[in-house]
Amino acid sequence: MRTIHETGLTSTLLADAGARFLRAAVKPLRAGWTVRGRALTVSVPAGDNLAIHAALALAQPGDVLVVDAQGYTERAVMGGIMCAQAAASRLAGVVIDGAVRDAAELRQGPLPVFAAAVSPAGPSKTGGGSVNRQIQCGGVRVEPGDWILGDDDGLVVVAPAEMETMVAAALTKAGTEARRIAAIGRGELRPAWLDEALAKATLDIGLAPRESK
Repeated sequence: MRTIHETGLTSTLLADAGARFLRAAVKPLRAGWTVRGRALTVSVPAGDNLAIHAALALAQPGDVLVVDAQGYTERAVMGGIMCAQAAASRLAGVVIDGAVRDAAELRQGPLPVFAAAVSPAGPSKTGGGSVNRQIQCGGVRVEPGDWILGDDDGLVVVAPAEMETMVAAALTKAGTEARRIAAIGRGELRPAWLDEALAKATLDIGLAPRESK
């Protein structure tokens, strides 16, 4: 069975194939970053990061740290020091539905970091939350061990049991898109499906004014 690690599939292809996708606010801090790996899940109370420290102590190489920080963006729950630890632990990346800080430092580092916001304020370490439990991150369910793929377009989640079906559907979609691009290159600018779709739709399409000759 091929995984998203092995196929080079993008988040857009997997989303079109039915993968769960995180809300658009959770983005890479640096353009061009990609992340692929299995989820190490963490949930923290708003503005607290003690559970993230606990998760980093358990992390294995290749894990993607996926943090439900409650979408709270007024206090960062990770920064340069913790991300340096994550990089040294050879994590594949960090995904936070919340805020990070030390953004310039993180953008220069080796670890792909995806977050909803940046804030200079630091976290508390009171506790609460969970590690390696089901969470809601970016509006979608994430289970420990789910596959995570992120790129410039966003992040998707694929359960291991869905992997084979999802990859097959995404590869089929990739083939369809490649054929359409080739057709455009041949000058076929009107997609074959358009007339049928327009016939079924209710659209108000006006005629563009033309200059008289």
